[in-house]
Amino acid sequence: MKMSSRVEKLPPYLFADLDKRIRSKREEGTDILHFGIGDPDLPTPDHIINACCKAAKDPENHRYPSYQGMLSFREAVSERYKRDRKVELDPEREIITLIGSKEGIHNVNFSLIDKGDVVLNPDPCYPVYYTGTIIAGGEPFPMPLKEKNSFLPNLESIPNDKVKKAKLMWINYPNNPTSSIAKKSFFKEAIDFAFDNGLAICSDEAYSKIVLDKTKITSLLEVKGGREVGIVFDSLSKTYNMTGWRIGYALGNEDLIQSLGKIKTNVDSGVSQIIQEAGITALTSSQDCIRENLRIYRSRLDVLVNGLNRLGFICNKPKATFYVWMKVPNNDSMKFANMLLDKGGIVCTPGIGFGEHGEGYVRFALTQPISKINDALKRLESIL
Repeated sequence: MKMSSRVEKLPPYLFADLDKRIRSKREEGTDILHFGIGDPDLPTPDHIINACCKAAKDPENHRYPSYQGMLSFREAVSERYKRDRKVELDPEREIITLIGSKEGIHNVNFSLIDKGDVVLNPDPCYPVYYTGTIIAGGEPFPMPLKEKNSFLPNLESIPNDKVKKAKLMWINYPNNPTSSIAKKSFFKEAIDFAFDNGLAICSDEAYSKIVLDKTKITSLLEVKGGREVGIVFDSLSKTYNMTGWRIGYALGNEDLIQSLGKIKTNVDSGVSQIIQEAGITALTSSQDCIRENLRIYRSRLDVLVNGLNRLGFICNKPKATFYVWMKVPNNDSMKFANMLLDKGGIVCTPGIGFGEHGEGYVRFALTQPISKINDALKRLESIL
């Protein structure tokens, strides 16, 4: 059998390949300290779990859910966004429930992209931006994120021939993997660029609540014109420690939301109502659990960054996300990451896995307790 050309074009998925290497090391007896994947080690709060258990006992929740998602869940999303961003959205027309934001990030390509269309994606970036483009038959075009530009893309440097063919541009702030943030002025620049060139903006804002200082985080839809040209993807995964629950949402431009919904009706059968009921509780209850998460992440961040800098590495404390983006010796991220795994059982993610312009960096996730962070620093010091 011959596989499709789209499958042949796909690079190996970074985290799947990483999992294979980790399994191999564990089988060899290596004690692994895992800082590679952004999967919170903190448990889902009890009040959310209790809501799930209660919902599971209701037979009405044992049937197929709505393709768009329960209206009550979308209303909860709308109310939370209004409270946090002072932006009102119609839960029936401008919000859709997702099986985690990854699903929506992938499927939105099929609502916009035809064969040969260009998609502008940041580089480095969450790999699904460009793999989704490839599967949809589009052409991903990288927008370099460079430290000298505060990890913001230079929109004026994009070649005109690519801009003319572009249908979609991805932005992601707070950013994964660089942890950088964007001010309102950048969002305005991106919106003007989209208006001028007739393309849509998809803004991945999965880390918008993971704010490690008092920095104001801007959302695309807060900025004038954002609602006309784009949609926002968000998730309960990082905010409420619910990565395994698979629930997220998209909100914004009505035409884009309805188009994405049309794709989803032909691809999946929606999110379990049991999970959506838990999501409603997460969004509408006290947000103290988020503040407690942030307190823990800040304490971990201090230990990790101070320790790495003490050992001679160059990394700054991020203002948001739970990632540390660190420069590596000799500009070879894969070699450095393999060395940490082979000699110390320490897992970090090589920057090259996020794109060509991620080379020279590795990413550490703050998803291990301080005791494990200290163990990792001791092992690293021993290796050095």
